[in-house]
Amino acid sequence: MDDQPEPLWGIPEVAQYLQIPVATLYQWRHHHYGPPGRRVGRYVRYDPAEVRRWFTEQSDGAA
Repeated sequence: MDDQPEPLWGIPEVAQYLQIPVATLYQWRHHHYGPPGRRVGRYVRYDPAEVRRWFTEQSDGAA
């Protein structure tokens, strides 16, 4: 049984999961919006479970 945690995601992986441009994710971070990410040295890393949770918590603004 593999109890290893899922590897952290970088900006490209989160953008791909959300199907948005990388630049959009950077803009969101600048405006303190989007899934929670953490700095690891000079890199930004995301817990995949937190990204999925953030996504499911977003209201469906579609008309």
